[in-house]
Amino acid sequence: QVQLVESGGGLVQAGDSLRLSCAASGRTFSNLAMGWFRQAPGKEREFVAAISRIGQSTLYTDSVKGRFTISRDNAKNTVYLQMDSLRAEDTAVYYCAADFSSGLGATLNPAYYDYWGQGTQVTVSS
Repeated sequence: QVQLVESGGGLVQAGDSLRLSCAASGRTFSNLAMGWFRQAPGKEREFVAAISRIGQSTLYTDSVKGRFTISRDNAKNTVYLQMDSLRAEDTAVYYCAADFSSGLGATLNPAYYDYWGQGTQVTVSS
């Protein structure tokens, strides 16, 4: 089992920055590919960013490219999502997810993620 705890969400204005953190426990962190997803009210959960097990590859959804950066610190068992130039449409609950079993690198397919956090709310006012 893997436990994931997100933090760092909040209420900000458009153009501001936030950094989300996700602390993992329960398995060797470097064995986990990690991803961030989000779900806005009335919408389906969508992929945001992913990072491979040792951080050599990353993926982003088009709408956040150039604004968001995913990174990881395997010594701290933590994955981060640096969010800059935030927009009102980034408002959502953000979820951290861990892929232990697929053997893939960074992936945008939620079906490959075995474990999910409880989410952290990000609200961007315009």
